[in-house]
Amino acid sequence: MNRHASRALAEPTSDAVATAVLHGTVEAATMPGLPTGCLGVQGALATGDDSRPVRDALIAWREDGRAHLTRRFQQAVDAGDLPPSTDPHLLALYLRTVANGIAVQAASGSSRPELLQVANLALGSWPKQ
Repeated sequence: MNRHASRALAEPTSDAVATAVLHGTVEAATMPGLPTGCLGVQGALATGDDSRPVRDALIAWREDGRAHLTRRFQQAVDAGDLPPSTDPHLLALYLRTVANGIAVQAASGSSRPELLQVANLALGSWPKQ
């Protein structure tokens, strides 16, 4: 897990975790002077059999991140920060799906301000206790 993800998971509330993940994704995917997007999202998604070990490693890396979020959101449910009806796995999958989409859109040329608006739109649907 990278420093950005570790910091996000340490946030005190689930909505602060989600904000840190999405805003951090926008920042990382649109750093001036660096390639846009995310290698972990885009790398080896459309490769042949020869690249299967790379593809599998990236899938495992992404799944590890989702698992960390799932555990963190279960803690939030247990602590009363999220409604008891919340599915932590589904919420983590939703957050990673939005973050991955942000990375793809950054690689496609979307601007940082546009992507922050997308992140904030997604955060507006965050479950409230």
